[in-house]
Amino acid sequence: MHKEMVIYGLLAEFDEPERVLEAAHKTRAAGYMRAEAYAPFPVHGLAEALGFHKTRVPLIVLVCGMLGAISGFGMCWYANVLSYTWNIGGRPPNSWPAWIPITFELMVLGASFGAVLGMLGLNGLPRPHHPVFNIPDFAMASRNRFFLVIQAVDERFDREQTRQFLEGLAPKAIFEVPW
Repeated sequence: MHKEMVIYGLLAEFDEPERVLEAAHKTRAAGYMRAEAYAPFPVHGLAEALGFHKTRVPLIVLVCGMLGAISGFGMCWYANVLSYTWNIGGRPPNSWPAWIPITFELMVLGASFGAVLGMLGLNGLPRPHHPVFNIPDFAMASRNRFFLVIQAVDERFDREQTRQFLEGLAPKAIFEVPW
């Protein structure tokens, strides 16, 4: 008995950026929500055509920056008010203006770690292998070819109907991407 191959999706190859942009618009209009495009350079409007939403990285940066500032201020407060309450120059133990530099530095440190780690996490990186790497022609995605993949996890995905839909977009080639 022959077992059906589990696939990641169907990959269509295009020669020009305008064609992959048009295909992305038609793919979204046809109701496919789980599609990705690959291009050797940025194609204006391609992300919007696929329905990408705004990122949560700015919120992650804000939260991490605030946590860094709170931890810097809290560290200084703990050290000067609770642990080592020395009377230096007649200042009160809670002399917060002296703590502004460390508070600022830890805010910047927390925000920068949040930016890098948030971006990597939301992008699913590092990803040493992706299913589209199994297609030999996909190596051209970094040179002069444009690719559009409709993922098999999409609710509308049906292997034959999706293949017919992609053939209607007149790509150079269509590939089944094995998982």
